[in-house]
Amino acid sequence: MIDMNHFTPLSALIGGLLLGTAAVLFILFNGRIAGISGIVGGLLRPVVGDVIWRIVFVLGLLMAPLLYRLIAPLPTVQIDAGYPLLIIAGLLVGIGTRYGAGCTSGHGVCGLSRLSPRSGVATLAFMSVGFITVFVVRHLLGGN
Repeated sequence: MIDMNHFTPLSALIGGLLLGTAAVLFILFNGRIAGISGIVGGLLRPVVGDVIWRIVFVLGLLMAPLLYRLIAPLPTVQIDAGYPLLIIAGLLVGIGTRYGAGCTSGHGVCGLSRLSPRSGVATLAFMSVGFITVFVVRHLLGGN
């Protein structure tokens, strides 16, 4: 749940600018889309000469919160779902990523910025399903 009382548009803007800049630099210097599912998926099917940059990218993702913790406290994370629901949700996201040929970072950030019609459709699909899921869980099933 987003705590709108403590939402800071400036930090969201700065985060978006950093993410966009990183995606642009990644495609300029590496010639690839910064789609996390594709990058991690490439580690599961390794190709000679294509593994090191993927490992470094994933390590960067894992190290970012640790570095952030040096300058500010990490936000408190509260997950109001049990393990079975989280496992099912993770599997559904993985299936959607596979069928959609990409994830939110690949389609929603990189694809939309390149004006990719396929990414536009994919982003509309996963955002719509997300909205519908929240509505069903919160309002029809009475969840949090």
